[in-house]
Amino acid sequence: MDRNRLFWGSRRGMLELDLVLLPFLENVYETLEPEDQRRYQKLLEEQDQDLFAWFLRRTDPEDPELKRIVQIIRDNTGLQK
Repeated sequence: MDRNRLFWGSRRGMLELDLVLLPFLENVYETLEPEDQRRYQKLLEEQDQDLFAWFLRRTDPEDPELKRIVQIIRDNTGLQK
């Protein structure tokens, strides 16, 4: 996925998600392994409500691939516990 599509895919309907995903895209995405970049792209297909709950640690994704990228985002965006 090209950078422009990633940017627009990372812009969500909730400001809270934009404040997590856009800095992650700008600061971390390029340093990820290709498999994790693919996981991030897959994550962008999920619903905003699910993303919000995952990032706030209310729940975790059942899909291990999504769980991995959610944890990477948590670890790299000030969402650590």
